[in-house]
Amino acid sequence: MIPVIVHADAALVVADKPAGLPTVPGRPAELHDCLWERVRAEYADALVVHRLDMATSGLVLFARGIDAQRRLGDAFAQRRVHKRYIAVADGLLAADAGEIDLPLAADWPNRPRQVVDPVRGKPSQTRWQVLARDTAQRRTRVQLEPLTGRSHQLRVHLAALGHPLLGDALYAPPDVAAAAPRLLLHASEIGFAHPADGTPMHFRRPAPF
Repeated sequence: MIPVIVHADAALVVADKPAGLPTVPGRPAELHDCLWERVRAEYADALVVHRLDMATSGLVLFARGIDAQRRLGDAFAQRRVHKRYIAVADGLLAADAGEIDLPLAADWPNRPRQVVDPVRGKPSQTRWQVLARDTAQRRTRVQLEPLTGRSHQLRVHLAALGHPLLGDALYAPPDVAAAAPRLLLHASEIGFAHPADGTPMHFRRPAPF
């Protein structure tokens, strides 16, 4: 699992995280190796701005220095960072596109799971679009655009729609979880304004599945 540095300049680093590698150190000693540590081996001033689930692959943005971290963090908070994901879902989605609007909350007895909770949940929206349908295997390749950034949002929303992601050990039934060797979810695109001068930045990495 070797991350690819997609872009680096004086203010930021964009890396392509492989599936199975944590973004930041985990509590067990075996999870201390992470994308952040590997990026810092080359860019010592790299700081965390956002994260991907360990099982998810794709583009992760790091800031270089506190000022860039603050500016990029503000951009995420104000929803000025645009991300798209590629995923493979179980079943054949009937419509070609849509939007999921379901509030999410932590499932405290079963952490780190999240649940749809209309009472305690925080507003969560995901826009989706069908890219291809495999009628023989009854699965759908979709593009996902999170309009909010809740933990496990894409995985919970697709499962709530009745189409859990292949390889998802947390939210898919056993047969769907076993249908792929990894979670089929990849952060394929990220777009934002450069923290130094506002130049539009956009990066894309194809899904490895």
